[in-house]
Amino acid sequence: MPLPLEGRIVALAETRQLEDLAAMLTKEGATPVRVPLVAILDAEDPAPVITWLRDLIADRFTTLVFMTGEGIRRLVAAGEAAGIRDEVVAALGRVKTITRGPKPGQALRQLGLTPSVVADAPTTAGLVSTLSRQSLQGQTVGVQFHGHDNPPLIEAVERGGATPVPVRPYRYAPAADADGVANLIEKMAADTIDLLVITSSPQVDRLYEVAADRNLTDVLSRGLEKTAIAAVGPIAADALRNRCARVDICPEQGWVMKKLVQVIARELDTKKPRK
Repeated sequence: MPLPLEGRIVALAETRQLEDLAAMLTKEGATPVRVPLVAILDAEDPAPVITWLRDLIADRFTTLVFMTGEGIRRLVAAGEAAGIRDEVVAALGRVKTITRGPKPGQALRQLGLTPSVVADAPTTAGLVSTLSRQSLQGQTVGVQFHGHDNPPLIEAVERGGATPVPVRPYRYAPAADADGVANLIEKMAADTIDLLVITSSPQVDRLYEVAADRNLTDVLSRGLEKTAIAAVGPIAADALRNRCARVDICPEQGWVMKKLVQVIARELDTKKPRK
């Protein structure tokens, strides 16, 4: 009996969990093409991160807002490098934590902790809605960013009467060279890729950035029309839709790699391979 993804060529833009994702898709019969679009690096200057962690240890924050699990892991790793890991974990256990989606909650649970509040939806809008119901007046709120600034989130904290203190424990950088990204774009336009899997919004930015730099914007548009597109969750899906790209597959809940693969296998198993 053929596997659900037998004969499917699947392009993977993931970096951190690339091999795990490739293995899960291979088990379903797919042939993965690895094109990691962005790399996740520590903050260029660790000093502001350590200052933020020392404020946490000193109980200067009454509430923390976590955007990503990667952010929690990077903060704890920064604490370990500075010799204050145990103090950081202990402080995380004392403070109220508000998380966006399952991944930061999972990262806290790996430390033996549980999030105090989970956002209504794993998006900035979900966090803003959740924050509107919290009692924040007069508090100092630590806010973990992932890469870019997030003005709506800062404004939500300020509307609650609190002072936001952001921290950026990591940054994004190009992972694949521009030639590799351009090659992926051309393969999609040539209809030789069945599915493109997007797992973060910076991957979408990188794809379009290279397309613009190489005068391949129209080629990318054609490729995305010919290629099925899967997004791990609503944030990645919105990043594509904001570029007027179609999203064919996106789990309704449980936005993790395992769930994504399950939905991909189910959706593509009902369709005959195009080639």
